[in-house]
Amino acid sequence: MIAEHSYAVLTRDIPEHGLQAGDVGVVIHIHRKPGTGEAEGYLLEVFTVDGVSLDEVSILADALRPALATDRLHARAVAAE
Repeated sequence: MIAEHSYAVLTRDIPEHGLQAGDVGVVIHIHRKPGTGEAEGYLLEVFTVDGVSLDEVSILADALRPALATDRLHARAVAAE
């Protein structure tokens, strides 16, 4: 399980939110399976490099992985809305 306030990395594209595999965000809430305590999904906040919040998105648990110390960050521009 990925802890709240931890960085997480998308493992697949989420086109309806303009997110791509490899995008990094911060877990701000864990959606738990009733009666088990296991993570069913996460509320992920995605930011610009400047720290401006772009979106908060509910993501299924199997679409995220914890960020690792060996991960390399990569920037990509997003369209202004």
